[in-house]
Amino acid sequence: MPSARRADDAGEEVIMDGIRPIVRTRPRDSARGGASTFTELAQQIRERGLLRRRYGYYWTKLIAAPLVVAVSLAAFIWIGDTWWQLFTAAFLAIVFTQIAFLGHDAAHRQIFVSGRWNDWISIILGDLLVGMSYGWWQHKHTRHHANPNKLGADPDIELPVIAVTAETAARRHGPAVTWLQAHQGLAFFPILLLEGLSLHASSVRRVVTRGRLERRWAEIAFLSIRMIGFVTLVFIVLSPGIAFTFLAVQLGLFGFYMGIAFAPNHKGMPVVPKDLTLDFLRRQVLMSRNVRGSRILDVVMGGLNYQVEHHLFPSMPRPHLRRAAPIVAAYCDAHDVRYTQVGLFTSYAIVVRYINRVGLGERDVFSCPLADQRDHLVAASR
Repeated sequence: MPSARRADDAGEEVIMDGIRPIVRTRPRDSARGGASTFTELAQQIRERGLLRRRYGYYWTKLIAAPLVVAVSLAAFIWIGDTWWQLFTAAFLAIVFTQIAFLGHDAAHRQIFVSGRWNDWISIILGDLLVGMSYGWWQHKHTRHHANPNKLGADPDIELPVIAVTAETAARRHGPAVTWLQAHQGLAFFPILLLEGLSLHASSVRRVVTRGRLERRWAEIAFLSIRMIGFVTLVFIVLSPGIAFTFLAVQLGLFGFYMGIAFAPNHKGMPVVPKDLTLDFLRRQVLMSRNVRGSRILDVVMGGLNYQVEHHLFPSMPRPHLRRAAPIVAAYCDAHDVRYTQVGLFTSYAIVVRYINRVGLGERDVFSCPLADQRDHLVAASR
């Protein structure tokens, strides 16, 4: 296909080279009044007070988190050696996931103005209460936010087993991984049961290996207390058979909950080449998906259902995301930037269908789910 060129009012040039669209942003990235497209939106958000801190909301959660953990562990000891403890394991999985969401907010500077305060809250919540290294998460998540769904730049699309890009699926693997990827649409949710174990393992690996890591010894100490102490307590209270089952249920449901909260955000959205250049607004909006729902869903998903707003304003306090969403949606519509929002179960159907087709090796980006890449980017240039 011969290459075709078109330029839009924002100074972006779309080149269709027959393989995939490449959008190059010229130095002139302007909108009405000469202000950048994102600056205009940010001003609207700021004028409505949606970037202000919500100290009452967060202090309530920060006080409640350790209290709930303490009460849960006290109840665990009181209940004693019985299979009914599997309900306790399920409850703890939910509690630890909700605390992880709170740690996510702190890591994004949503709670305090002070970066130091946010860092220490993230370490206490993540390392000590949940068993996840803040340093590992920060190193990984910062790169994701900078370049969501960009090949070679976003670590969240480089998964060890599941292939979420055609490039990953095309690599040579052993027979077991090859078979799994060919059936990964069906295996996706069961595999999430192993995510909790993977998160703990990745955290330990990060704090004990070389590489820059601030407060390394604090993280090692907190992770050791959390992991060794929790496992020891489980085996003191429970007989071996029940103890192993308890840990399997707690870890499995924790990982599953974390997985289903994060999976709808970007999986199945456009995956773009490493050399692609987009302005900030389009880079964050076109690669993200919101999940619509009630305030109950906001609590269950930890605010991650407002992924577009979170990527545009990472430090926006969670309670403000719901109010910001219609403002951002209207702004994107006015600037011809596709704003994606679907229901919860629709989002999971999209994710499963997408990774299933990638796993089956559908390489043509114009006929497999990656066709959305072309549609989104061309739409952005109009």
